[in-house]
Amino acid sequence: MSLLILGIGLVLVIEGLVFALAPSRLDDLVAMMAAMSRDQRRMIGLVALALGVLLVWLSGVGA
Repeated sequence: MSLLILGIGLVLVIEGLVFALAPSRLDDLVAMMAAMSRDQRRMIGLVALALGVLLVWLSGVGA
């Protein structure tokens, strides 16, 4: 359970840095994502999901 809380905390720190340090770039990113097709956004999400699973697996957490 503590690893889950750690993971969520790290995600919030990274996302918070984006909002705090580059809010104008975030506006550009949102506009770029809106211009993409639904299939392109889905593929980006699936790739991000696969990379996340790979990183968790490589970290050896729970082994």
